[in-house]
Amino acid sequence: MGRRLLTLALAASLAAACEDGSHGDIGDEINILVRRNDQLVPPATDRLAAYKRAAIPQIETAFHTAAPSGRQHLITALARIGDGAAIPILRHAALYDVNADVRGAAEAVLTRWGGTSDARGERARAALAEIARKRAAGEGPLLYGDGGLPGVPSTVGAPDPIGATPTP
Repeated sequence: MGRRLLTLALAASLAAACEDGSHGDIGDEINILVRRNDQLVPPATDRLAAYKRAAIPQIETAFHTAAPSGRQHLITALARIGDGAAIPILRHAALYDVNADVRGAAEAVLTRWGGTSDARGERARAALAEIARKRAAGEGPLLYGDGGLPGVPSTVGAPDPIGATPTP
C-alpha cells in the first residue's frame, strides 16, 4: 500500500512539474522582439500575444536587459495582450525607464487602457495617478550621459538589435 501511494505521489508531482512547452516558444518570440528591428517583429508580436497572460512574466524578465527599441517592442506586445497584469510593468517603465520614448510608449498604453470603464481601466488610472504623484515628488529615471551624470553612457549593456537603423 505504501509503495502504491508513493508511486501515485511521484506521478502527480512529475505531472505538475511538466510544462506544455510554451515557455520555450514564448522565449523564442521575445528574443525576436528584443534582438531584431525588422519585418520579423510584427508576426512575432502576434504570436506572442496569442499566449496572453502566460507571456507576461517572461516579457517582464526580458525588459531588464533589452535595448530601448526592444523594450518598445515588448510594450507593444503587452498592449496587444491587453491583460491588466501588465499594468505594474507599464507603470514602472513609464516612470523609471531611461529612454523617453519607452516611457512615453508605456504611459500611452496606460492612458489608452485608462479610458475604459472596466477593472483594467480603473487599475490603469490608478497607475497613472501614482506616476503623476511620484513625478511631482521628483521621482523618475536615473539619467546618465547627456541627460545626467557626465561621462557615463545613457544606456548600459544592451546592443542595438539586428535590422536597426544606425544613427549618425
